[in-house]
Amino acid sequence: MPRETPLIVESELRLDPVRSVEGLDWSQVFGSAGPVEVEIGIGKGRFLLAAAESRPDVRMLGVEWSNQYLRIAESRAVRLSLENVRFIRVDARELVQRGIPDDSVDCYYVFYPDPWPKKRHNKRRFFQPGTVDGLARTLVAGGCVHVATDHEDYWSVIEPLMDGRAEFSRLPEFGGERFPLPVDEPLTNFEDKYRVEGRNRFRGSWRLNPG
Repeated sequence: MPRETPLIVESELRLDPVRSVEGLDWSQVFGSAGPVEVEIGIGKGRFLLAAAESRPDVRMLGVEWSNQYLRIAESRAVRLSLENVRFIRVDARELVQRGIPDDSVDCYYVFYPDPWPKKRHNKRRFFQPGTVDGLARTLVAGGCVHVATDHEDYWSVIEPLMDGRAEFSRLPEFGGERFPLPVDEPLTNFEDKYRVEGRNRFRGSWRLNPG
């Protein structure tokens, strides 16, 4: 009998991407029950770790493609003794569309995703109709998607894509009452840098409608 690939790889907090895309079981991932939130593109983990530290009862998965950034975030999580975070290096679109269980995520955070500005690369963007299908499928009723970008062209795609979906309703303001951190403070290292540079910031939040 071949040995089953372990779910945890590389570090004590890192999930195996192949097994994860085949289908996650949150109780197996975290070893505990509770709400699940997912951040797509965590960078060095500034938002994810702060949100996890402030709410130890919430289980948080951080998705990031840069192995260098992931290792930094993982080392910070270990240093903070956080038991409610896990990390994965995987194509976020594939994970959302295939690996995450139905009706199982309370919130998605997508801050400053790669805009892939060249037209021939637009198909690599996270926000595509199929990915939004995945967000709607995997969110619990009332679950939210919070988005921020500095790229106006990408925002001109994201905003109508989310606003045009009958499954979602836009919140009056970014964040809403359940957002874990103050929305008027920089949420990521990118946002801190962009504020100093005076770049525009485009943000929105959407809630999955019941039924």
